[in-house]
Amino acid sequence: MRLPDFIIANLEQILEEWESFARSIWPGPVASRRVLRDHAEDMLLAVARDMKSSQTQAQQSEKSKGLGQGGPNQRGKNSDRVDDASNLHAVSRLSSGFDVRTLVAEFRALRASVIHLWASSSPDSTSLEMQDVIRFNEAIDQQLAESLATFARCVDASRDCFIANLGHDLRNPLAASTMNAYLLAESTTLDSRASKMAATLCSSLDAMDCLIRDLLDFTGTRMGTRMGVLAQPMDLVDLCREVIGEMQAAHPGHLFELKCPENGDTTGEWDAMRLRQLIWNLLGNAVQHGSSLTPVNLTVIAEGESVNLAVRNFGPPIPEDLISSIFDPMKRQLEAISTSRHGSVGLGLYVAREVASAHGGTIKVASVDEETIFTVHLPRRHFLCETLHKDRNHSDLQ
Repeated sequence: MRLPDFIIANLEQILEEWESFARSIWPGPVASRRVLRDHAEDMLLAVARDMKSSQTQAQQSEKSKGLGQGGPNQRGKNSDRVDDASNLHAVSRLSSGFDVRTLVAEFRALRASVIHLWASSSPDSTSLEMQDVIRFNEAIDQQLAESLATFARCVDASRDCFIANLGHDLRNPLAASTMNAYLLAESTTLDSRASKMAATLCSSLDAMDCLIRDLLDFTGTRMGTRMGVLAQPMDLVDLCREVIGEMQAAHPGHLFELKCPENGDTTGEWDAMRLRQLIWNLLGNAVQHGSSLTPVNLTVIAEGESVNLAVRNFGPPIPEDLISSIFDPMKRQLEAISTSRHGSVGLGLYVAREVASAHGGTIKVASVDEETIFTVHLPRRHFLCETLHKDRNHSDLQ
């Protein structure tokens, strides 16, 4: 049986092996069968149709070089379907947390699986010839995977360095503009309309400063820099009250509620500036994705040697398939592109997770029945924070 006919006739068996391999390399919680298989069936059928269609040597050469999307003088509609299915699959896998290495590994496993099953079904084939085909494909694919991984690392490092430098360069003119805006807002010579414009300008510049700070934290952690924290004794409830007040002023159309334990101890040693960033980002995410008709709740829970924060909003729940990658900023960008929505750069949740981790804590999300809750677990003291605190005091004395 010719290989394209074999693929169509044994599609379910091939898909089962694809699903099994995808499950073995899946990042995070295992996804559903539908997500694991994704566009595999479309890709296999597109390959089979392409193999059964005629092509010239020139078209074969163009295809091997990956040139163009096809056209009247290049490749046929079957080859275009191969590209279309592969592009959709790449976007879907990227949104699920795959990197270049695991994406290539999936294709390597697919090709090895198809050839192995085909060879097993053709007893008249020369086993050595088939083995040579398998070994050749494996060697070329391994080279491809390693080259792509190295290339991607270099591109990522260069991009992160550029973004970090850009963020630093933006801070000076932004600081000057912010200072002038606040001086203008405090002026007693402005009429009411000009005062409102000055207040709006201050809010917008503060939002820009938050975005740049998140951007610098994002690029810093991606480049291997540990997020710095300066732990000092503080009461988490006091900080939450401040941030709630700031959020209410920035979003007058939303209602915010703070729930605190009546007799619980909510003190600990944390970095107040970093936790302010974490709380602000979680509340901002609730405003962006929740309903404006219901309040955003911030709850502080004292629990033994730790204090927990819970941010709750009501609105459309987060799809189950997206929960595992909700803290991935690239995922946020893919969502915005696929839905043609314009929003934030999607770094808020990533930075919130890094802040929690820097304090030795964790952050989790649950979204069921129109209710989404982000829960942050914070130890009252963390060894790393304590060490940095001592180092900072020592350097100050010198």
